[in-house]
Amino acid sequence: MSKYYKIAGNKIERLKVQCPRCGAGYFMAVHYDRLSCGKCGYTEFKKKEPKEDEKEGS
Repeated sequence: MSKYYKIAGNKIERLKVQCPRCGAGYFMAVHYDRLSCGKCGYTEFKKKEPKEDEKEGS
């Protein structure tokens, strides 16, 4: 459970992203390009950041 929650005093902080469809208690798996729920299959794709070369606009 320590991978999913951080306990500080009387406060509990969730460390992983929860599935918006399934609700509390269902965490999304983190992949290199997306987040996905193992229960319902909901997927969110991560935004690609431009590389160093593309940031300058040359």
